[in-house]
Amino acid sequence: MAKTKAQAPEQNTEQKSEARPRLSRPFVLKTALEVADGEGIAALTMRRLAQELTVEAMSLYHHISNKDDLQDGMIDLVFAEIDLPPREMAWKRALRLRSISVRRALIRHPWATGLMESRTTPGAATLRHHDAVLGCLRENGFSLQASAHAYSLLDSYIYGFVLQEINLPFQNSDQAAEVASTMMVQMPAGEFPYLSEMVLEHVLQPGYAYADEFEVGLELVLDSLERLRDAH
Repeated sequence: MAKTKAQAPEQNTEQKSEARPRLSRPFVLKTALEVADGEGIAALTMRRLAQELTVEAMSLYHHISNKDDLQDGMIDLVFAEIDLPPREMAWKRALRLRSISVRRALIRHPWATGLMESRTTPGAATLRHHDAVLGCLRENGFSLQASAHAYSLLDSYIYGFVLQEINLPFQNSDQAAEVASTMMVQMPAGEFPYLSEMVLEHVLQPGYAYADEFEVGLELVLDSLERLRDAH
């Protein structure tokens, strides 16, 4: 019986070790990402992060210098999720794939949209990503100036679309129909003919999804980049 009692604390210690991975910078950043995804970036404080990790807040400073360092690392993780434009692929197709990947990453991490280009001490994944996009442009006939214009236009479209998408008052076609129907009730008959047409003939049609607009607009942007390249 004494032997059995002596073994119990060792088993409990092992179970606790398995339940909580050893604290490290990658694990802290991954947990911070999960908190921000679930509760928003405003809810992410060092105290909240420590609570999630079941540690004392001061212990985090062995791995994270301050709030800026935390956000640098989190944004670097988001950039690491984004597909780089394949060098062996035609440039428009490569940038299309990269742009779709950016949108998907930002939908997964909606808090990140306003922080993606805000870092003054970016991480390796962030730098690698920017260099790869610029490389795709420069190696495919874009001048230095045209590359700057192209990159700005492309990401302005992507970030702007995502910002609008994540703030819509609906997430699927059923919810869109409900919102649209509510709007129609509030509009006097015949006063807004083009808006009514858009709602009735487009939004309220089966299978409507605002997300489908993304690739339509993306094609227009990519076509405009081709004209920009040829003009320079």
